[in-house]
Amino acid sequence: MALGRTEVIPGLIDELGAFGALIADLDDAAWASPSRCAGWSVADVAAHTIGSMADVVGGRLEGLGSPEVTAREVAERSGRSAKELADELTEVTALVAQLGAAFDDAAWASPAPGGYDGTLGQGVEALWFDTYMHADDVRASLGRTSVRGPGLRVSVHHVADELAKRAWGPATLCLDGIEEVAVGPGGEKITGDALAFVLAATGRGDPAPLGLDDSVNIYA
Repeated sequence: MALGRTEVIPGLIDELGAFGALIADLDDAAWASPSRCAGWSVADVAAHTIGSMADVVGGRLEGLGSPEVTAREVAERSGRSAKELADELTEVTALVAQLGAAFDDAAWASPAPGGYDGTLGQGVEALWFDTYMHADDVRASLGRTSVRGPGLRVSVHHVADELAKRAWGPATLCLDGIEEVAVGPGGEKITGDALAFVLAATGRGDPAPLGLDDSVNIYA
């Protein structure tokens, strides 16, 4: 079940603003740095993140998140500077705010367009999650400290939804600093650091210290 639209829409807008601030002043060396996303530089991570949002506000929803669409988003922005992409994101974020203001509760609970498996609310949640995680990818590439807070919380909720779709569990996520989040009814309690859990669940970290195995990876 998605979090409420009055929380998720402003949260996404704030996350997009933070992403723009993160990349805007990167120099050429930082921009070209390899990331933990295999085969991608920091510039590629940013191109995908911003390209996804541009596709959403442009109504290009079919196949969003697929390898083919992701490759197109990156290719369309090849050779552009950090500032140029940050400027594009500023424009896109304004359109996200306009689009989000048009959603009511009925729309939020309706099926998401473009073939996404979930409600519109879950789809917007996924966009916030994706932006937060890719910001963390950029920080990891640059040796910067991860940022926690609302983006991490929504990522836990998104991962829980994705695990439930895969019939993983049941389990109850009892992670540090996050309210309990159920994956199915009851089940084992999983404790530990929330960011470590999300990294493990996205193939970015080792699940073993959490007492889990690779089945927790939502992309596997």
